[in-house]
Amino acid sequence: MRMRQRFTITGQVQGVGFRPFVYRIALDHGVTGSVNNSSAGVLIEVQGDSGQVNGFAEDLTGKLPPLARIVTLDFEELDEVDGEDAFIILESTRSEGHSVLISPDVATCPDCLDDMRDPDNRRYRYPFTNCTNCGPRYTITRSIPYDRPQTSMARFTLCPECGAEYTDPLDRRFHAQPNACPRCGPRTWLTDRDGLVIAQGDESLRRLAIDLARGRIAAVKGLGGFHLVCDAGSNKAVDELRRRKHRPDKPLAVMVADMGTARRLALVSPAEEEWLTGIRRPIVLTAKKRPFPLAGSVAPDTDFVGLMLPYTPLHHILLHDYAELKGPEAALVMTSGNMSSEPICLDNDEALERLADIADIFLFHNRDILIRTDDSVVRVNPDSGEPIFMRRARGFVPSPVFMPVKGPTVLGVGPELKCTLTLTKGDQAFTSQHIGNMSNLETLEFHNEIRAHLEDILQVEPKLIVRDLHPDYMTTSLAEELGRERGVPVAALQHHYAHIHAVLAENKFDGPVIGLALDGTGYGEDGTIWGGECLLVDPAALDHQRLAHFARFRLPGGEAAVREPWRIAQAALWELGVKEPGKYAWPWLGRYEAESRFLPQILEKGLNAPLTSSCGRLFDGVAALCGLTSAITYEGQAAILLEKAQDMDEAGAYPCPLKSDDPVALDTLSLVAAALEDLENGVPVGKIARRFHLGLINGLTEMAFSFSMLLDIHHVALSGGVMQNLTLARELPLALQGAGLLPLVHTQLPPNDGCISLGQAAWGVRKLLNEP
Repeated sequence: MRMRQRFTITGQVQGVGFRPFVYRIALDHGVTGSVNNSSAGVLIEVQGDSGQVNGFAEDLTGKLPPLARIVTLDFEELDEVDGEDAFIILESTRSEGHSVLISPDVATCPDCLDDMRDPDNRRYRYPFTNCTNCGPRYTITRSIPYDRPQTSMARFTLCPECGAEYTDPLDRRFHAQPNACPRCGPRTWLTDRDGLVIAQGDESLRRLAIDLARGRIAAVKGLGGFHLVCDAGSNKAVDELRRRKHRPDKPLAVMVADMGTARRLALVSPAEEEWLTGIRRPIVLTAKKRPFPLAGSVAPDTDFVGLMLPYTPLHHILLHDYAELKGPEAALVMTSGNMSSEPICLDNDEALERLADIADIFLFHNRDILIRTDDSVVRVNPDSGEPIFMRRARGFVPSPVFMPVKGPTVLGVGPELKCTLTLTKGDQAFTSQHIGNMSNLETLEFHNEIRAHLEDILQVEPKLIVRDLHPDYMTTSLAEELGRERGVPVAALQHHYAHIHAVLAENKFDGPVIGLALDGTGYGEDGTIWGGECLLVDPAALDHQRLAHFARFRLPGGEAAVREPWRIAQAALWELGVKEPGKYAWPWLGRYEAESRFLPQILEKGLNAPLTSSCGRLFDGVAALCGLTSAITYEGQAAILLEKAQDMDEAGAYPCPLKSDDPVALDTLSLVAAALEDLENGVPVGKIARRFHLGLINGLTEMAFSFSMLLDIHHVALSGGVMQNLTLARELPLALQGAGLLPLVHTQLPPNDGCISLGQAAWGVRKLLNEP
């Protein structure tokens, strides 16, 4: 029996070799018809006998290209077309609205690497080699449909050979929009910090490797922006980069040529290797080998090093050349090309202006980066094998999170630190790449840039804008201004409720949960600073309740206490009635004795000493009490040192009981009291650090179990920046499971404030759906 069917497919199906894939399976099954990209998705019409059409339909979903992802597939029966004798690929069409997903940027595929390594291939050592299975997507895309005129490759006219590949449906470069070769595509050149050209083309990469091996610092234009690069094996080079970048301690990412080199530097698990070698290529936190072969200043505070493998042809060539000069342990620091708190540089002139005081040399190219995107950072939970995101950007954005309900478009503008923004479309939430700390006009401009771009490529307009409850956040004023300009209502959602809504959205979970928000700081509904919270969250009913919190203490000096955690330690001791040192000499007195003498007056009067229940600040205070640090140079440093200090052979746990206050409080100050007692008795810091972690895990489990019994709710949602602590990420879910509870965790977004915008948007969708 003859038949004709139309398939309408939405998802990640443009710019991923989907049309040539459809063309090939159409030829395989002998059907006639057509395929084209449209704003509605990929439209396919096929005609043949029933066996041919059914065979085509099976292969359509069963043999997808590597980067393709089908979200919806609808089909309908059509009348046969007389006289049709072939299957053809039609030109793309565009109309208002669309259901197409842009692919994230992905790593160079093995076939393209083979081309680059073949001296007889015209793409030998060409740093912009790609095909439909790999290469840039999001960072070079202006709008949908994803066709060359809508990308930054529009300025490069295809040569006859590249044009033949581009128009041949059986070639893997058919409609590969960034397709190019040395004859017709982008090029590289090397300059000094004044912009004077030193070398061009292939020689620029060879010369760059030589200069890096000599200890120079380079700014290298990559896929989503610039990297600052130096020899990771040289303490002198790394220290100089840190001095110039004003980044004294925060760990630096390292790129190596291959897994052989990675294994020489770190203890790489199979799950970590999958992330390192996959198509997304994030930075992966891996345990350092001892002795650590690289400069100690690469990651001085932690037992982990952030490794990544090359993900562009340019990186492959550079690391190959560098390894030839430096040997089997060759590694390069690859850190974001910016000053601290500023967005990553993406334009050549911008890099020369902003990075001239950091870099000695600059590697440029002339393929414009349209969307700046940092590297993603993950660590792997060794028990579950699931990723714990520290930063989500290149390789993952703009892939959506699928929510449990469909609704009108909502914009979540995000928080102040680690900001992202989220736009929803139907049941999909599109969370942006990491934007950063909203502390300057450059980052505000970046936020506006990404919002406008996502609105354009998704073709949506928000019906509601959701912001944080904090009145002074830059994102708060941004939301209010946008609302006035567009006549769109603005709603506020408390920071930690947003955390829990985010993890629920990721898990497509619709029921009420007990939420444990273990975070740094967030403006609370009572005007105090929250951060260690046990919450009731019902996403369907939009019911929120603060069930319990950590014991509160003051932050003397406000933000100064965050920068100098000795203040937190002394404030916690003050809450316990300890006003001066006893047997144990407070480790901060040598440096801060004068300030320490005045602290009781500040605490007594409560002047610039806000109350907090913060879990993150509790970690900071205990780290300072143990003498691990008195002042920090980056967020989370004290907690990282406390986690690193643990003696994992220790099995004891400090008491952390529940107290019947209003609301109930988890007596986390008992942890501080027990730590002080052990310090006075000469117990090693490693044991104290471990007992603190275990005591906190036990206390959180007891608290969650108590409310589970009271409320008959058995799911516990875990979120907040403290859940990046590997000890809590591993052991707290296991403890909850041991108590008969069902933990929900983040696996698609970071548990830190990078998930806040998703929680805001997901809550906003529910709010609109619940309105009469």
